[in-house]
Amino acid sequence: MIVGIDLGTTNSLVAYYTEDGPQIIPNRLGRRLTPSVVSMDEDEQIYVGDLAVERNLLYPGSGASVFKRDMGSQKKFQLLHKTFTAEELSSFVLRALKEDAEHYLGEEVTEAVISVPAYFNDARRRATKRAGELAGLKVERIISEPTAAAIAYGLYQNKEHSRFLVFDLGGGTFDVSILEHFDTILEVRAVAGDNFLGGEDFTAVIEDMFFEKYPQFNPVIINEKTMRHIHKQAELCKMGFADNKKSIMTCKIGEEVFSLTVELSQYEAACEDLLDKIRQPVKRSLSDAHIRLSDIDKVVLVGGATKSPVIRRFVSKLFRALPDTNINPDEAVAMGAAIQGAMKERKDSIKEIILTDVCPFTLGTEVVKEWEQGYFENGVFCPIIERNTVIPASRTERLYTVHDNQTKIRVNVLQGESRFAANNLPLGELMIEVPAAKAGEEAVDVTYTYDINSILEVEVKVVSTQKKEKQIFCGSNVDMTEEEIKERFDTLSYLKIHPRDREENKYLLLRGERIYEESLGEKRQYLQTALHKYEKALDTYDPGVIEEAKKEFKDFLEELEDF
Repeated sequence: MIVGIDLGTTNSLVAYYTEDGPQIIPNRLGRRLTPSVVSMDEDEQIYVGDLAVERNLLYPGSGASVFKRDMGSQKKFQLLHKTFTAEELSSFVLRALKEDAEHYLGEEVTEAVISVPAYFNDARRRATKRAGELAGLKVERIISEPTAAAIAYGLYQNKEHSRFLVFDLGGGTFDVSILEHFDTILEVRAVAGDNFLGGEDFTAVIEDMFFEKYPQFNPVIINEKTMRHIHKQAELCKMGFADNKKSIMTCKIGEEVFSLTVELSQYEAACEDLLDKIRQPVKRSLSDAHIRLSDIDKVVLVGGATKSPVIRRFVSKLFRALPDTNINPDEAVAMGAAIQGAMKERKDSIKEIILTDVCPFTLGTEVVKEWEQGYFENGVFCPIIERNTVIPASRTERLYTVHDNQTKIRVNVLQGESRFAANNLPLGELMIEVPAAKAGEEAVDVTYTYDINSILEVEVKVVSTQKKEKQIFCGSNVDMTEEEIKERFDTLSYLKIHPRDREENKYLLLRGERIYEESLGEKRQYLQTALHKYEKALDTYDPGVIEEAKKEFKDFLEELEDF
């Protein structure tokens, strides 16, 4: 059996698929949510969940939380006399979920689909997979949280062509994803987010209000036990807004009781900076998907932090519509992951659906850029497959030598959004020899082909000699042999054909050239502009942009020939 796991920043949970649909598996305490908290005692016994939460309150320094934010990094967490990485701490949480599932189901659980924020880069996804393996699980797939939520909501069952926006605000991360459904395909059009924005930050707003009222409790100097108590009470105060227009935070510190009364309107105003931070990924995702706010048919809320009336009111105003909250936002991702597991097992009760995804980060290489005659800048990032490109995808960039008698070209394979290569994540490199010649006379075509399995093929071909070098870079969730990978990329060879060379596009370009030769004056100028615009659209490799441009150019030619 394949279980679905939502490995969350604040809480984690596990689900499995039944004939009645996905079901959440309760933990050993009978609760559906397991806090993503780890604690260790003097005998090096590891505790997870509610027990770890209580131990951390009693024994400061014995535990860790919110470590998901540091997945894929080298940051160390101190638990008494030992240190752990976020990956290791996550493996403890996953093992606890695995054991709970085995106890509940009465059978061994060895396989799982694990969710991650859509905006997790490959290093973070790889760390999540390794955490699963450390916990004794074969990770069948790493699935993006918004995609899992979309599956849970059954968005793929819509009969009509429709677009959805999944607004996922968890304890520590924020994701927004735009998905489009047509026929049997659920396509991710764009993802954006912030790995350091979540419900914990909204709790911190109330903490700051408490410290402002009681300046004697400076967070820099108070002990950790008191700080944890204040944090817990701030969290309870935040949750109090679910049913009331005001909430009271009460802290017993020493023999004294300190209280803070917060009006909802006052809290909402204090959260304005955080709400502004939410707006940016929403705007970016709409821009990357090339759609307007009015094109969204439904907004779905996911993540425990979306239960807050401040967030729900903000989302309603932003999208001018009430969001869909039919599924418990804490549970939607785990349920979707369980359905994805059932899809992989090909359960008869699951409708066949093709899931497409996008590149969450841009893939490119390092180049030397000539800004003006004789002025060169080293270490510039050259994007090849841009973020939010629907995958699988293939793109080619031609690069030239920059020195006289240069005999080698090195291709640094990078992932990221910075214009400086050094600020992006290095994935590897290729080196290829070129004939010695004057600067700019020799060139290589660099082709990146990226698969849905997070496999990147980089091919470098010398234009003059046709010599090739090729390398495969495997991502976090790849469990394929070399032969399987080769076979997969053989089937994707069609992607390496430039859109200009596809039959229908080539036909329209030739037709345009023919009409241009037959025309004179202003008609020629209009046609030249239209041809240039269509060629630019083809160069984007974006199917949506190309399809729209193709229709526009075709209609233009029809009108021109009828004129």
